[in-house]
Amino acid sequence: MKKLGNVLWGIVFIVIGIIFGLNALGITDINIFFKGWWTLFIIVPSFIELFRGDNKIWSFVWLVIGSVLLLCAQGVVSFSLIRKLIFPFIFVMIGIGIIFKDTFNKKITEKIKTLNRNKGEFEEYCATFGEQKNDLSGQEFKGANLDAVFGSVELDLSHAILKTDQVINANAIFGGIEIKVPTGINIKVKSTPIFGGVSNKSKTTYQENLPTLYINGVAMFGGVEIQ
Repeated sequence: MKKLGNVLWGIVFIVIGIIFGLNALGITDINIFFKGWWTLFIIVPSFIELFRGDNKIWSFVWLVIGSVLLLCAQGVVSFSLIRKLIFPFIFVMIGIGIIFKDTFNKKITEKIKTLNRNKGEFEEYCATFGEQKNDLSGQEFKGANLDAVFGSVELDLSHAILKTDQVINANAIFGGIEIKVPTGINIKVKSTPIFGGVSNKSKTTYQENLPTLYINGVAMFGGVEIQ
């Protein structure tokens, strides 16, 4: 899916380049900066994330938001009406996201549930109005719960040892969590962003017969970053 996302981004830039080129040659006179052009910074990434992202529900929500804002800018929909409906819409979307968060990626969800049955061996890292940094270099990793509430948690697994599949439950509430993952493993992410974000910036590629680190991230007005 990531390759498809890269292709879509490539197509976007190619189209923009062609339009600028044709305009420069006087062949066309396409105005890219139309009313509400800025909404494309919401619409395009959300549309692409529908194909490559792990969290399709929230990608769809942002796609709807961007589309509505574009209609408002074009005068099709009244801004005053949107202001009246914005908060009901937000709460409805949050509810839908919570209810259907397990509908997608069922295999990942079931695997996370299975791994979470061994919570007795999990390490607990919590930061509330503070900061916590943890380096597990040379240690065998057997799962962890990370909680950042108005604080930050950093878990460095870049030189840790994973012998079997493991899970990290990461909850960032008005806080931030940073997870550094080792090489030679697979990464699978399940995310629930509520006015926050869960981003996977690791450069791992899936390979058979390697242990998998499952990351179950919840970001409420916060962020979870995987490196």
